[in-house]
Amino acid sequence: MSEPANKTDVEQALGGITSPRHGRDLMSAGMVRDITVDTAGAVTFTFVLTREDPGALARQARKAVEGIAGVTGVKMNVVDSADGGAQPAARPGRPAAAPPPPPTADEMPALGKVLAISSGKGGVGKSTVSANLAAALARDGHRVGLMDADIYGPNIPRMFGRNDKPEVQGGKIQPLEAHGVKLMSLGFIVERDAPAIWRGPIIMKIITQFLRDVAWGELDYFLVDLPPGTGDAQLSLTQIVRLHGAIIVTTPQEMAVGDSLRGAKMFERVGIGVVGIVENMSYFVCPHCHEHSEVFLAGGGSRLAAELGVPLLGQIPLQAGMAELADKGEPIVVSQPD
Repeated sequence: MSEPANKTDVEQALGGITSPRHGRDLMSAGMVRDITVDTAGAVTFTFVLTREDPGALARQARKAVEGIAGVTGVKMNVVDSADGGAQPAARPGRPAAAPPPPPTADEMPALGKVLAISSGKGGVGKSTVSANLAAALARDGHRVGLMDADIYGPNIPRMFGRNDKPEVQGGKIQPLEAHGVKLMSLGFIVERDAPAIWRGPIIMKIITQFLRDVAWGELDYFLVDLPPGTGDAQLSLTQIVRLHGAIIVTTPQEMAVGDSLRGAKMFERVGIGVVGIVENMSYFVCPHCHEHSEVFLAGGGSRLAAELGVPLLGQIPLQAGMAELADKGEPIVVSQPD
């Protein structure tokens, strides 16, 4: 069994990475602060990014520390500072006070691979992709959980045909289950016509409860269906749990692609890699003559994937009957697997 890592090991690993903006290594550039290593080898540190720094630099720093022998876990607190993380000037007669750091994301190994399903704008089929991906993974024998983090428009209950209230046992909320997928959504808890008029702190509290107070058990994949955009839900999620990647859903037209690009850049900014792009509503195949028609401008997903340097994971056609199946609680990969 290897000895736990120490602070010097971490400093050396981060000192081997060069900041493009400074032309110096991360340590001498002052981009890393507050390194701590506990007796078990768990490392915590603060990483300072500005708008001029590539978001991939944070991922590179995390991987470097994870690769150190004796490191058992990494918590990286990413600070987005326009002034490079300079401390605020002290008032006359008072010492300078550092701002409180945001929460650090926790490793939750029982959840398996934690993947966020995101989109830049609404109406592109993000929840449909989330539901069918979760059902397909479960059909292949994986243990899957799906958390509906779309606080303002929770659609997962309808797509899985479950609307009953979850039970609480031993202080833990019991997730509902359908098609082999464990589910949790605000739609199970509030009334269907109840408007979600909540500010950031409430949203963070709900997402925290869905992650920590639900009896998810041991999973292979944990998917999070996020609301569109780059708001409180996205930032709360990245601060609470360590994400292993994000999948971006878009449609082919440039308006959707532009919004999706901003969403992808948000994940890069906080050190989370984009797994790939899913292009929904890519084309339409007539069920009668089988002619292939491009309803929207073609190639948006491919262009977005190329710009981000990530794979285009799939192109999903407009398909007659898919919406009806979703309203019945039957993901199409379950009801029509072929």
